[in-house]
Amino acid sequence: MSATQLPTPAPVSSWAPLRNAVFRNLWLAVLASNIGTWMQTVGAQWLLVHQPHASTLVALVQTASMLPILLLALPSGALADTVDRRRLLLTVQLLLFLVGAALTVLTALDRMSPTLLLTLTFALGVGQALSLPAWQAVIPGLVPRAQIVSASALGSISVNLARSVGPAIAGVLVAKVGVAAVFGLNTLSFLVFALALLRWRTDEESDSDLPERFGAALRAGGRYVRHSLVVRRILLRATLFVVPGSALWALLPLVATRQLGMGASGYGVLLAAMGTGAIIGALVLPRIRARLSSGRLLLLAGLTYGLVLLVLALVRNVALVTVALLPAGMAWMTVLSSINAAMQLFLPGWVRARGLSVYQVTFAGGQALGALAWGGLAQATSLVVAYLVAAGVMIAGTATVRKWPLFDVAGLNREPAVYWPEPHLVLEPDPHAGPVLVTVTYTVEPPRQDEFVAAMRAVRRSRLRTGAVRWGMYREGEEQHRFVEIYVVPSWDEHLRQHAVRLTELDQQAETGARALTVCPPEVRHLLPATDR
Repeated sequence: MSATQLPTPAPVSSWAPLRNAVFRNLWLAVLASNIGTWMQTVGAQWLLVHQPHASTLVALVQTASMLPILLLALPSGALADTVDRRRLLLTVQLLLFLVGAALTVLTALDRMSPTLLLTLTFALGVGQALSLPAWQAVIPGLVPRAQIVSASALGSISVNLARSVGPAIAGVLVAKVGVAAVFGLNTLSFLVFALALLRWRTDEESDSDLPERFGAALRAGGRYVRHSLVVRRILLRATLFVVPGSALWALLPLVATRQLGMGASGYGVLLAAMGTGAIIGALVLPRIRARLSSGRLLLLAGLTYGLVLLVLALVRNVALVTVALLPAGMAWMTVLSSINAAMQLFLPGWVRARGLSVYQVTFAGGQALGALAWGGLAQATSLVVAYLVAAGVMIAGTATVRKWPLFDVAGLNREPAVYWPEPHLVLEPDPHAGPVLVTVTYTVEPPRQDEFVAAMRAVRRSRLRTGAVRWGMYREGEEQHRFVEIYVVPSWDEHLRQHAVRLTELDQQAETGARALTVCPPEVRHLLPATDR
């Protein structure tokens, strides 16, 4: 992949984004919300431990929390790309506050049945699913591009701090005050996030003159991901790491109890070791990135994680396992924050939330399916076999980084490149009329025609990424020098978005490369529907 690149920035501190007051306030608010979410999970599970069929009910708490992310991430991403993200986040936090308040009051009044608890937990999960793509999408607008990797690492710190602190606080409150207090603090965390959003005044301009319809936006996001080599490669690397990596998280409670003879507190120590390693990794990541390429970084992290899986399979010493989980946490954070940052750096603003939502589905789905597979394998064979297989899959997947590396996107300019001339039509089309057929006729001398056809492959991907639903290229039977490119766009306003906001320098370079092989400027025609549909 080649493109006009901005100068590669020098490594920056992991803390650099926190010097930005807006980002700092929002990051602290998200940290409070993450802590509240973990407290909420512990409180809900504790409320169910004495119910009939407690094992199933307790497991369903996690399902009710995570299922909305799998079901709603893609629609949430489309929504976050078609409305004001700040207002969306604010509205969702206020709705979550109302759900949390109902949960708190009903629990305090001892009116909380298992069915109602799971229903309200699912409602909270819906709110989280609506918030995640929007929050991830606003980060590149809050910090300089050079700090996006550090901002992603700070996101990992937030998650791991919350994972360590939230359950501990919840345990103390449940013992001293009661579950209602846990739910109440989680409810207040939504209010904290809402207040931080109210203080944030964004001056980011939107393409409000070209509003996207929800269904069209959802389909456009899917087309972009399907036809973007860079995004597909990022998702592949995430899958190859998350699926085998999920074995550690899924089976760690069994390692603690069966192999190490530890109780609940011991399991907490193992989780704390993972979290501590992730935080350390986030702090040292800028220095490591300054010395290693992204490929070598992923290779080192993947091999490290695979070796830790081998340790969990073969070692029965508590101290050694605990120490081994520190580099595992570092590797987990390094890979996922690098992949997340690559997505944020590459995705253009018009499709950023949709692309990030696909990443979230890949991550959550990989964890869920991976945990199911490794749990089934452990049940059918043994814990040792499951970890050995997971280690083998992790190492094999990591080895593919040489064949399928991440593209270097740090220096790319992803701002809109408005280089198409405005269409001048005699007819005044309905913005929603469609489909629209666009033809582009090129004149190419015979010696350069094979090279031209090869160059048009990149143009094809550009058209399909930015709005076209079909593409083809033909030769005129009556004229050997003329090639006709034809692509179909769903509607006229969709084509106008290609002109105004969707093209980037990668698209411009693809077209420039192809047109450099022609002998004259191409002829562009727009064919509109002849009849109403």
